[in-house]
Amino acid sequence: MPHSNRALVRRLEAAHAACGRASAGEAEAIAGGWAIFAGLDSPLTQALGLGLEGAVSAREFDRLEEFFRSRGAKAAIDLCPLADLSLIELLGARGYRLAEFNNVLARPIAPGEWIPPPPAGIEVRPARIEEAGLWTLNLVRGFFHREEATPEELALCRALFASAGPYIVRAGALAAGGGGMTIHERVATLAGDATPPEGRGRGVQTALIRGRLRDAQSAGCDLAWAAVLPGSVSERNYARCGFRPVYTRAMMVREF
Repeated sequence: MPHSNRALVRRLEAAHAACGRASAGEAEAIAGGWAIFAGLDSPLTQALGLGLEGAVSAREFDRLEEFFRSRGAKAAIDLCPLADLSLIELLGARGYRLAEFNNVLARPIAPGEWIPPPPAGIEVRPARIEEAGLWTLNLVRGFFHREEATPEELALCRALFASAGPYIVRAGALAAGGGGMTIHERVATLAGDATPPEGRGRGVQTALIRGRLRDAQSAGCDLAWAAVLPGSVSERNYARCGFRPVYTRAMMVREF
């Protein structure tokens, strides 16, 4: 994996922002990145890629905060460590708090590279339109550990199904997992990986990662990436598939 540098980080952040905009109700280019609104309680409502094109002025930051405030949402900023120092100073001056860390992992995809197929009995493929409900249930059970979703969770999952390139994993007759993949300028974003309890310990997520990598390779991508919680099972599974840490993001939040 190439050493983390501004050009690589810009590619990854641009791919992330493109994925977020595809799922959003509203988006606005601000401070070298994007402010995205996808609903009041949506984890997709956030600002991405700020400060990678140079200094962020107080005026730009005012505009960013007004984007969220005017919609009744908290300001959530996914802070990249290569962002200009001016952004970090503004966050400190305005009372933002640290809410979460995510590790950004990436791997190159070489033409003709052999990517292992799924184990016998496991199928990985894009989800069909008639499988939207099944895909949504997989996400709810995998992420929220419940059999039923709240209306807000259902709305989020439906928006993701329509925009995030949904994939489904089957183990025989069992729907054992799912996730998504979007492509932006030859960069594949892998996201939304969810495995319900009965699919765990069977290599489902690893098969899902590799299945999307094969499709990304066929589509001409030269890079794939994912964001994971530090120390998680997902981080371990992505590492097994050749992904390596590039940088760590900090989610910075301010309530209005």
